[in-house]
Amino acid sequence: MDQSILEKAKSWTSGNFDEETKSRVKEMIEKNPAEVADSFYRILEFGTGGLRGVMGDGTNRMNKYTVGMATQGLANYVMRMFPGIQHKMAIAHDSRNNSRYFAQITAEVLSANGFLVYLFDDIRPTPELSFAVRQLGCQSGVMITASHNPKEYNGYKAYWDDGAQFIAPHDENVIKEVEKISSIDQVKWQGDPGNIISIGREIDEAYLAKLKTLSLSPDIIRQQKDLKIVYTPLHGTGRTLVPEILKRFGFENIHPVPEQMIADGNFPTIHSPNPEEHPALDMAIQLAEKLNADLVMATDPDADRVGIAVRDNKNNMILLNGNQTASLLFYYVITKWDELGKLNGKQFIVKTIVTSELLKDIAVSFNLKYYDVLTGFKYIANIIRRTEGREEFIIGGEESYGYLAGDFVRDKDAVGACALIAETLAWTVSQGKSLYDLLIEIYVKYGFYKESLFSVTRKGQSGAAEIKQMMIDYRANPPKEISGSRVIKIKDYESQVEKDLVNGKEIQLHLPKSNVLQFYTEDGSTISVRPSGTEPKIKFYFGIRENLGNRSAFEETGKKLDEKLQRIIRSLNLK
Repeated sequence: MDQSILEKAKSWTSGNFDEETKSRVKEMIEKNPAEVADSFYRILEFGTGGLRGVMGDGTNRMNKYTVGMATQGLANYVMRMFPGIQHKMAIAHDSRNNSRYFAQITAEVLSANGFLVYLFDDIRPTPELSFAVRQLGCQSGVMITASHNPKEYNGYKAYWDDGAQFIAPHDENVIKEVEKISSIDQVKWQGDPGNIISIGREIDEAYLAKLKTLSLSPDIIRQQKDLKIVYTPLHGTGRTLVPEILKRFGFENIHPVPEQMIADGNFPTIHSPNPEEHPALDMAIQLAEKLNADLVMATDPDADRVGIAVRDNKNNMILLNGNQTASLLFYYVITKWDELGKLNGKQFIVKTIVTSELLKDIAVSFNLKYYDVLTGFKYIANIIRRTEGREEFIIGGEESYGYLAGDFVRDKDAVGACALIAETLAWTVSQGKSLYDLLIEIYVKYGFYKESLFSVTRKGQSGAAEIKQMMIDYRANPPKEISGSRVIKIKDYESQVEKDLVNGKEIQLHLPKSNVLQFYTEDGSTISVRPSGTEPKIKFYFGIRENLGNRSAFEETGKKLDEKLQRIIRSLNLK
């Protein structure tokens, strides 16, 4: 074992670490050198979104000490940026193992630093934490969650005073402050109970009241109130508010999956609490088939993402991907804004660069402005903040099952999205159609867009190095052709250069630097490559399009597009 790693591990067996931690680390050193290496080879990085990692002892793990040190660094930065005031921070947590414990550690460190801390009394969704930051006039906020990661993970999302996750310059600056905390002895651990205020139902009510204002078709819902909706929170925070907002919108036939309404960080009924993965919805779909339900919705543990299943023309339940759900939502919301006379040239939508271009086409057809941003909802929130008072945000979304309507939350919001998805269903049924019918209509009108995501997982120290090398190799030797079609353009968001390979011209990209590459081929395909910021993965996003002349050609065209996607994936040696 590397001697420096061993010395780092030994430092946790003395000093002011608690006795249980010292004992466990000693045993790890004696019996499991591989675990020592992975637990101590680096300091768990406080990235631009905070912390995320496997729970356990060590500098590269989520534990009391890494959470406390991160909180001290965050507190120092907030105090420096907002001098001379009473500092306030909101804290929420999901249902994961240790989430409440980490939330309490965070509250104690902040209160020891003189902060007035608003700590939710129980599990709450991430979007409600974002809402609470602004509602309570806080300078910052923390959500303890690892989102949709496997059960062994936990995380720490940090928010700024607008309820959005950090962007430049605050992202890099707060990281520097956290990195200055090199010892647990620099952390103020002794909390002040007088500075910690329990919050709960009063914030729920304020948040739900704002969500209710998103409804665009209350009359139609009254007509379609008996639509059968199956919902699962996948053992997470959605159980607290999703059924409630559906009822407040006017839906009366809601069927939660009983086994998955139990908050449990072990996620006992599912392999992974990720609504992007089809097996996560299996129990909900089984219930939907039993009830002949019209719609299935599943939210991840912190209820910022939602996956759905709808009935196709053969009455089978099929899963939609994030781009398809976004297309339905965007089309409905924008159409209703238009019908209600709410469009006056000042409205806009936002999507990320790896999300379907269909959303842009929908916006343009209504003469709406659109913004493309880097992957991450903080960039969508930044557009909302930058345009406040001048332009009006309607809706934003990303392919990874995250959507936001309205500007009172500044992160993706599956609670509000569930209500609007159900409302979209009511609107289509009132016209004698299904959501599946509407999706095909959208494809006929704008073109049949097909997208796919392929992730390569590489865990641990060696995996991180391998992912880094893959990006280096793609930059040094980019593909000249992909599935027989010539690469004609490359966008490199790290160097901020777009290069036309046909005429050799280069232009500057005006989005922030990011480790993302995009390859555009002669036949209109787009391939985007980026390492995940939250998981040990490198992600490949594929986007292709064909004209769809009429509904009857839908299945045949879909098969052609699927075959083309598989050829592209094979050509990159990903299968």
